[in-house]
Amino acid sequence: MTTIDFQLERDAFGRLNLTDAAGTVHHHVSPVRAFPVQAPDEGLALVNTDGKEVAWIDRVDDLPAPIAALVREELAGREFMPEIARIVDVTSFATPCTWTVETNRGRTEFVLRGEEDIRRIGATSLLVSDTHGIHFLIRDQYGLDRHSKKILDRFL
Repeated sequence: MTTIDFQLERDAFGRLNLTDAAGTVHHHVSPVRAFPVQAPDEGLALVNTDGKEVAWIDRVDDLPAPIAALVREELAGREFMPEIARIVDVTSFATPCTWTVETNRGRTEFVLRGEEDIRRIGATSLLVSDTHGIHFLIRDQYGLDRHSKKILDRFL
């Protein structure tokens, strides 16, 4: 377990403040993931409003429970990247087209502008961007059901 040398707490406005080992208070810090897709709970920086790193966290699980909860809560409020579990339907195999998908946050539809909006990230993961700039993650393209893989293959 990693020893931490800082304290983290919310102020009256709901923003995070970090007090380091020397007693210096860093106001309005934000957690930033180093590897948000491949290792979301490893390698996080706490940065101040100028973007300067004020603390490093090797693993969120190594933090004391109250601090880990604050970090996870802050990340959840800032990040939105639904994971596609199933591709239900597409309006056309030519782009732009509307995709109907089931995600870890429920069923939704989005418009895919072009095949270039599907990017590989790693050996099995894909990042799909819609017309509004929302990123959808397919963590394992080979783990999708047969119907979803068939649709996805038409775009890759």
